Amino acid sequence: MDFKASNKRWRQDPGRQKRMRPKKEKKEDMDPDAPLIEAINGGGMDLFPELVRRYEQKLYNFGFRMCNNAQDAEDLVQETFMNIFKSLNNFRFESKFTNWMYKIAARVCLKKRRKKTVADEQNLSLEDLAARFRNQAPEETPKWARQPIDRVLDSELAEIIKRTVALLPPRYRVVLVLRDMEELTTQETAQVLGISTANVKVRLHRARLLLRDKLQGYMAHA
Repeated sequence: MDFKASNKRWRQDPGRQKRMRPKKEKKEDMDPDAPLIEAINGGGMDLFPELVRRYEQKLYNFGFRMCNNAQDAEDLVQETFMNIFKSLNNFRFESKFTNWMYKIAARVCLKKRRKKTVADEQNLSLEDLAARFRNQAPEETPKWARQPIDRVLDSELAEIIKRTVALLPPRYRVVLVLRDMEELTTQETAQVLGISTANVKVRLHRARLLLRDKLQGYMAHA
């Protein structure tokens, strides 16, 4: 085969080179919210309520699971969207919009938690509980604990789990909520919280151990 001749034909056929180049992925393919966000940033501020409509329920659910209080959840939604409104023109699509949104919401929630000192003693006892079970952890997480929480067994257990989640230390709770309730991937959760994927896995495992202890009585009779 004449490689020189072949290479010459390749250089002389720019159309072929263009056809062979991989297509650049469009923003809307990577993030379905991209067209709306670009329209808002382009001057269509009247479209911002549509962004609120898309995600206010998901943010409320996240807030309620984190705070276990309806008023606190509503406050989280309002403050998160206020922060999004102020910073949306700085969003550069380096991650999905939803990941960026959850990152803002998580910061709002943790900021609120820091203002509440009543949970300090409770968090300490739960940390001690985690340490006690750390060496007793099974090599494989139980099947029920690996499932998204809202799908576990039945609605009664799901409600018990949600109440128990509210007792977890914030650093474990936010990982559990994002991974098992909001069903973000490990990588997405790491991006939201600004931690490594390994750290996400460790915190998620510890959070599930805490839940396991609280749910042992129920599971024994399930």
